[in-house]
Amino acid sequence: MEPERPRPAASEALVRVVREFLTLAGEDPAREGLARTPERVAESWGVLLAGMGRDPESLLEDAVFRDDSDQLVCVRDIELFSMCEHHLLPFVGRAHVAYVPDGRIIGFSRIPRLVDIFARRLQVQERLTAQVAETLERLLRPKGVGVVVEAEHLCMTMRGVEKQNAVAVTSVLRGTFRSDPSVRDEFFGALRRSPGR
Repeated sequence: MEPERPRPAASEALVRVVREFLTLAGEDPAREGLARTPERVAESWGVLLAGMGRDPESLLEDAVFRDDSDQLVCVRDIELFSMCEHHLLPFVGRAHVAYVPDGRIIGFSRIPRLVDIFARRLQVQERLTAQVAETLERLLRPKGVGVVVEAEHLCMTMRGVEKQNAVAVTSVLRGTFRSDPSVRDEFFGALRRSPGR
């Protein structure tokens, strides 16, 4: 996803806040190693939160096509990077997104872009999973949608319980993914065959 640069006023305000944070943390923001840190942090947060305020449907609507296909469409192992809204620490993982078309399909590359728009926000994994599913459902009106997100949360590995290998898994199953065991099995079967598994 092309990151949107933060507005200059927002960047300048963030630079001031980061400088103050460094002082409150007991650091000297003027020392050599930290002298440009506030500017770098402001720039990096502009990238990390590039999905804020972006309309996912405007990204997708020109990539929807009519098609008679009614077989499972699945894009798996979509890397994602997001920021936990509770601790402002990253969570990193993969999303697996599938749908069964009902007269409309979407270009494959738009699915990872959709994941990015929702991941590049202050987020919780449960909401991220649901937002991807709801957007595809609203835009394509498919027979069913399935989204699974697996992620490691630095708020669990660096602090708190400090469990290094804990992976959080969230899923949203709608339509035939919920009502038809064969569709659900096909989806989860595709994930088991995923590279690296």
